[in-house]
Amino acid sequence: MYAIIATGGKQYKISENDTVRVEKLLGNAGDKINFDKILMVGGDNGPKVGRPYLNGANVEAEILAQDRAKKVLVFKKKRRKGFKKMIGHRQCYTEVRVTKISL
Repeated sequence: MYAIIATGGKQYKISENDTVRVEKLLGNAGDKINFDKILMVGGDNGPKVGRPYLNGANVEAEILAQDRAKKVLVFKKKRRKGFKKMIGHRQCYTEVRVTKISL
């Protein structure tokens, strides 16, 4: 069984026991969370599609870690002007393990 969930402005295709990095969510490592914005659930009986979300569908997950991604460097330069600028950015994420998908 798999599901497509929406969180943090993005959509993720997940199944049970998957480990996924999503945009930062509130909670600490070991906490249980529920995703309620389920767009689609697929399985043996065929897919069930929501408009826009499925009523009664639920995905339970456990937070594994709160961390930050590797640094992304942004380098700006204007030729013949002597202008150079380097900026770094580290995006925060939450790593979760999907424990149960219910319809």
